[in-house]
Amino acid sequence: MTARKLRAALTAILLGAATAGGAALILAAPAQALTVSAKVGPLLNEAKALMTSGNYKAAMSKLNEAEAAKSTPDDTAAINSMKQYIGIKTGDASLGGAAGAKAKFANDYNAGKWRDVIADADTLRKYNALDGQSQLIIAQAYYKAGDFNGCVRYTKQLSGGGDTALELQARCAYEAGDDATQLQALDTLVSRSGKPDYWKLLLKLSERTKGLNDHNSLDINRIRYMTGNVNTKDEYTLLAQLALQLGNAAEAQSYIEKGIAAKVLSDDRSTRLLNLAKTQAAASLNNLAKDTAAASAQPQGDALVKVGESMIGMGKAKEAIPLIQAGLKKPMKDANNGQMRLAQAYIAAGQKADAAKAVAGIKAPPNDAAVAHLWALVARR
Repeated sequence: MTARKLRAALTAILLGAATAGGAALILAAPAQALTVSAKVGPLLNEAKALMTSGNYKAAMSKLNEAEAAKSTPDDTAAINSMKQYIGIKTGDASLGGAAGAKAKFANDYNAGKWRDVIADADTLRKYNALDGQSQLIIAQAYYKAGDFNGCVRYTKQLSGGGDTALELQARCAYEAGDDATQLQALDTLVSRSGKPDYWKLLLKLSERTKGLNDHNSLDINRIRYMTGNVNTKDEYTLLAQLALQLGNAAEAQSYIEKGIAAKVLSDDRSTRLLNLAKTQAAASLNNLAKDTAAASAQPQGDALVKVGESMIGMGKAKEAIPLIQAGLKKPMKDANNGQMRLAQAYIAAGQKADAAKAVAGIKAPPNDAAVAHLWALVARR
């Protein structure tokens, strides 16, 4: 329970005055008043007077007497309300049980006593009050205390917590330099929701994979664009330049035009880059039949895959699929690249299940495996 909820609970417990005869005690409640029995009423009045004077230990003793004498549901509700009040007021679990444990927990958090918050877990567990929200608060206390390794260990033990726990785990893993845990957490977050913010973090981490080549970098930036994470001038420019560098002029042209439409690219350099991309894209389209025939005549299939990749950027993904498949049937210098281009074409054509199958077998080297996994995640969006 958060401090706000604890305060709300405290406010909700309003102790009323005894009736004239002293035989009953009325406890105000949000929905209705509680009328206690004749035996319990006087005991609760005494407990109330002790609470007013600050003698909570004696008040709790009197409530225990009332507990033994109770005979109606209203008796039980009134006694429990007063015990909860004492627990919240004192923050002492030995007096207030779970309510006391929760109050101390909230007070420690509000006071920034992070180590005490972490230690409070044992008391909460003892009183069966260690719920999912409390566990998240404890995990946050590890983070605020700077114990990032402890935070990682603790969040890994949580059975619930949902995306919030994974977000915290990823953050703590980042601070601890634990790339493997951070990757796993972000991977799960992306798989669950596909939120652009999760993709942004996952792609940033993926860029730290050892051995990335230019094609891997282009793929990461392609996926960055596909997941709504290309927004700045530098991001649009880098993506267009990588596409041009690897012979995908029509694709580069599309990115530059998108950047201009978004009013991100407006300088002379962008105009020159657009003109270059348009010129090369027109030449590629004019030479498409000739390039396809030349690639088909080669003993290896990489050239066919390359033509197919260029066609994806031209908006001809469906036509590119059989061309890339034909290339893969031949000996390949880079079979992994061929499978990723096939997945890229399938995704562009809307055949996501086929795309996931295309990259399922890429397990090595690490750079290709990491990028292939990203394509698989895109296919499952």
